[in-house]
Amino acid sequence: MVSNTLKQSFTLPCGVAIPNRIAKSALSEGIAEANGRPSEALCNLYRRWGRGGAGILFSGNVMVDKDHLVNPNVMIAEDEAFLEDYTKLAAAAQAEGTHFWMQINHPGRQSPIYLDKAPVSASDVQMPSRMYAQPRPLTEDEILDLIERYGNAALIAKKSGMKGAQIHGAHGYLVSQFLSSLTNLRKDRWGGSLENRARFVLEIYRNMRQKVGADFPLGIKINSADFQRGAFTEEESMEVIQMLDAEGMDLIEVSGGTYERAAMVGTMQKESTKQREAYFMDFIVKVREKINTPLMLTGGFRTASTMETAIKNGELDFVGLGRPFCLYPNVAKDLISGEMTECSVPTLQTGVAKIDRSGMLQTPWHQFQIARMGKGLEPDPDMDVWMVYEKITGKKRSNLEA
Repeated sequence: MVSNTLKQSFTLPCGVAIPNRIAKSALSEGIAEANGRPSEALCNLYRRWGRGGAGILFSGNVMVDKDHLVNPNVMIAEDEAFLEDYTKLAAAAQAEGTHFWMQINHPGRQSPIYLDKAPVSASDVQMPSRMYAQPRPLTEDEILDLIERYGNAALIAKKSGMKGAQIHGAHGYLVSQFLSSLTNLRKDRWGGSLENRARFVLEIYRNMRQKVGADFPLGIKINSADFQRGAFTEEESMEVIQMLDAEGMDLIEVSGGTYERAAMVGTMQKESTKQREAYFMDFIVKVREKINTPLMLTGGFRTASTMETAIKNGELDFVGLGRPFCLYPNVAKDLISGEMTECSVPTLQTGVAKIDRSGMLQTPWHQFQIARMGKGLEPDPDMDVWMVYEKITGKKRSNLEA
């Protein structure tokens, strides 16, 4: 049966109507050109996803500073040097009527040392891994420059013909680092109280809005919590979300976790939470009671019935799906038409307990599927997990099993 609930259009506060209630949440693609230019592979990928019927496609990380990257081959929008390429990408993604939004980000301290030997952050709190260098605290002038960079990237999104832009304020990246009292130890107007820690993201939003105008959709992805002792809490997240609501944000996407506590991929969720599907549903229900901004929830949705119920109950406005789009590029169209009733992704198992418990293959296995679509191929549900392991670690399966 056709899902009349999922196929409903929705009008954002800025007046833009989204075709339906399913969105592809941002996924890091890793297939841009080495200098950050949007590639032909990215056009192939988003053209394929664009045929899949989602209301919104969020891009993966688009970086505001070429010297601070989250991973190699990521898109960069420092200036208008690649505007023609972004225009081409937007046209490919939106050819079938879906809306394509740019997700704008800076990694802060979460930039691997082989890419960034001099990372910056709110403070000098180091990641608990030798894969990352100790960050340097940003100066006042650098913070103000970054606020401009975020706004400039949003303007590039608008000029390219994209339909919206999203601030990445989740998963431990720079905006998240400013919000958390674990990573923000500043004593100036950018640190200390929650009001001060939230100043960075609020100023980013205001700068974006000033540059793109009132009728261009702007959103944010924010953690329900960081799931770390002493870090950004649910109560603080609720307060920040209310601040963003008061500013006139068009869409708030709720997720959770950081690199250190990866709640967003489900590896640390209780089995009862996984069975319920939506990992952060309890939080978003509380948020709904306090704000008017449209809400999107990403993390764990797998059945059409659960998605429909959440929207019918008014708990959220958009269902965010990530990994299912890597395996089922038509997932939105198929869920809406009734051809698909659930979109579970495989539990990747090697049989080696240490590897399987870590969940280390979840993200790269799905990124390999993204790379296939970038080459014009369809996803491969039978892709060998050991091939992925050997590619990302450089270790041979035979040596591990010896």
